[in-house]
Amino acid sequence: MELCIDFGGTEIKLAVTVDHRVVASRAAAVRSGAEDLTTAATEARALLARTGARPDAVGIAVPGVVDPATGRMVHANAKYDHLRDFDLSAWSRHEFGVGAAVENDARAALIGETTTGSAAADRDVVLVTLGTGIGTAAMIDGIALRGQSGHAGILGGHVTVDLNGPVCPCGNIGCAEACASAWVLRESTDLSMRDLFTTAPDDIDRDRIRNRFLHVWGATVVTLVHVYDPAVVVLSGGVLRAGDAVREPLEAYVRSHAWPSIRTPRFVVPSEPELSVVRGLSVLARSRGNRHTQEEQ
Repeated sequence: MELCIDFGGTEIKLAVTVDHRVVASRAAAVRSGAEDLTTAATEARALLARTGARPDAVGIAVPGVVDPATGRMVHANAKYDHLRDFDLSAWSRHEFGVGAAVENDARAALIGETTTGSAAADRDVVLVTLGTGIGTAAMIDGIALRGQSGHAGILGGHVTVDLNGPVCPCGNIGCAEACASAWVLRESTDLSMRDLFTTAPDDIDRDRIRNRFLHVWGATVVTLVHVYDPAVVVLSGGVLRAGDAVREPLEAYVRSHAWPSIRTPRFVVPSEPELSVVRGLSVLARSRGNRHTQEEQ
C-alpha cells in the first residue's frame, strides 16, 4: 500500500493506493510556510486511519525541480520555498515510518499516464498540465527525461513566447506561464479558468483573453513537439475539464504550425486528470520501496 502526497498549487492532495488503484483520497488547502508540512502530516494520518493500513511506500510530488541525486527540491519558482533543499524523504520516515520517493509533479503525472493512464504503453510522450502554472514533462523511448540536474523536460512553461512580454518570476522574459496561466489570470481579472473556458464568451475582452491563452499554449506545445518529437501529447490539469474546448484548438494550432515533415502526435485528455500525479507517485513509491528492500536483503 502506497501513501501519495501531491503538494499542488492551491491544494495538497493525498491518496492511498493499492496496485496503483486509488482506494481513498482527500485534499486540504495550501496555507503557508511550514504549516503545509503539518497539514500534510495531519491529513495523511487521518487518511491512513480511515483505511486502517500502514504504508509500505510513500511518494511525494512537488511543483519544482528535484535533484535526482539527493531527492530534494532545489527550486520551485517562488512556490513552496520552505521545501527548498528540505529532506522530504527523512520527513516521511519520521512521520510515517518509511522514506519517500520525491518527484516533480508534472513528471510524476507523465509516469502515471504512461503506466496506467491515457498513454499506457506509449513510449514517446509529452505531458502538459495547465493549472496554476504550466507544467511539462517528456518521455523518449520509454524513459522519463531528468537530465544531469533534474531539469530536463519540465521547464516547457518557461519557453519564451513573447520577447516583449512580462518578466516571469523565474527571471526570464515572456515565459508561456507568465503570459497564460491561472495565476496570471487571477492577477489581471476576476475570471477563473473555469469561467474562461466552460462558459460562452459574453464580451470582447473575454474572447480576446481566451484566444490569447490558446495561442500561447499552442506555441508552447509546438516547441515541445519540435524538441521531443512525441507520438502522444497528454493534456491535463483543471482547465481540461473543458475538454474539446481546449484540446481541439490546441491540436489545430499544432497541425498548422509544426515542422511540415514531423508526424503530428495524437492528443489525449485523461478521463481523471486529478489522478495523474497520484498514479505516478504510486509507481515511483513502489519502485523505491522494492529497491530498498532488495538492498537490505
